[in-house]
Amino acid sequence: MQLYKSRGFGEYFQDTFAFLKHNGKHLFKHFFIINGIFLLILMVMGYFFSKFYTDVIFNSLIYDSPSVVDKYMNENAGLFILLIFIFVIVALIAAVIAYAFIPIYLKLYADRDGKNFNATDIIKVYKASIGKILVYLICGILIGLVVGIIAGITAFILTITIIGILLLPLVIGAVSLLYQGALMEYLHNKKGIWDSFGYSWKLMSSKFWAAIGCVGLFYLMSYITQQVVSLIPYIFGMVNLFTDMQPGVNPDPNAIGRSVTILMLAIFLLTFLISSILNVIVQLNQGIVFYSLKEEHENINTKSDIDLIGSGE
Repeated sequence: MQLYKSRGFGEYFQDTFAFLKHNGKHLFKHFFIINGIFLLILMVMGYFFSKFYTDVIFNSLIYDSPSVVDKYMNENAGLFILLIFIFVIVALIAAVIAYAFIPIYLKLYADRDGKNFNATDIIKVYKASIGKILVYLICGILIGLVVGIIAGITAFILTITIIGILLLPLVIGAVSLLYQGALMEYLHNKKGIWDSFGYSWKLMSSKFWAAIGCVGLFYLMSYITQQVVSLIPYIFGMVNLFTDMQPGVNPDPNAIGRSVTILMLAIFLLTFLISSILNVIVQLNQGIVFYSLKEEHENINTKSDIDLIGSGE
């Protein structure tokens, strides 16, 4: 599938799903190879946090004794703080690596004319781009101070009316496409970081409503899907919990605690996995939009076709 291709609003959707159809297996295989260890660590730590919540918080509510929480925190304060610190650090590293995956993957896809690369090639690009990614993060935070204020004011104005609330995904789409486009351009080694942000804005402004509309709708679809998926195990778990209770028999707090732990863990793992997959799809859509706008602005594929015709003569 050609990334550098002029597209309209409908084609942004069609080509995103077409890319997943033809390259989805290769894409997600390498995503989990690169990010799997971090996702696994986060899921394991999520299990311990879920267990803490149910074993301590839930039991304290049953026995109506808030001192249970105070006692646990006093006895395990150091361990709890350490776990939170490790979780935050791992989560930040995982977020950065996951966020940069699609820009790196599509860069290789465009450079190699398809999926003619493996995990080793992706890791090499990661290593070569560490400095750029760090610069991008620092500059992204600085720009975010201004962008965040503008987006916040816009979102506040939109929330005044019901119709405005429906337009909130467009604000998210605009901000995310600006940042994703800047990183993709920056990794192409042709522009500096500030020029990359300016170039990203220039591209998305050329087809503003079509570009941010598509990205915003993908975010909305992703959000709805996550909510529905997380709600299903919750409903089944709560129904099973209440049906197991026998009338006139006091429930065993330990049994309830174990059931709630399993329920929360299942919801956490499922939503975490689904969220990771959907984030890849949303970013892929932004990549399709970016490469389409870039082709319309620079005619990269058109020039390549002309060069091939000339060389054939």
